Amino acid sequence: MEERRGINRVDYVVKSVIVTCDTFEKFVVEAANVSPLGMGLIAPAGTPKLVGRQIIIVADTLIMYADVLRQEEMADGRFQVGIRARKFTPTVLQYLFDHIAE
Repeated sequence: MEERRGINRVDYVVKSVIVTCDTFEKFVVEAANVSPLGMGLIAPAGTPKLVGRQIIIVADTLIMYADVLRQEEMADGRFQVGIRARKFTPTVLQYLFDHIAE
């Protein structure tokens, strides 16, 4: 029997915020597309290297904990950032609940 379902990305352009888990820096980005396992982001020129870091991204009605897998500079100086979703840990969830209003 052949599996006919797949995990596809869906166009979903919306202003979003990345918070780095190690330094709590915040960056305004644009979510470019979304799948259940991750999403593509467009970050402004001057964004520091994020590859290998854990982030929390807030995009419209979605909050995701993720690893940054790649960051490629585009012709206009902005960056394409690829992320992969992680499962929330109790520590990360507690941080979110404690700081959600900041």
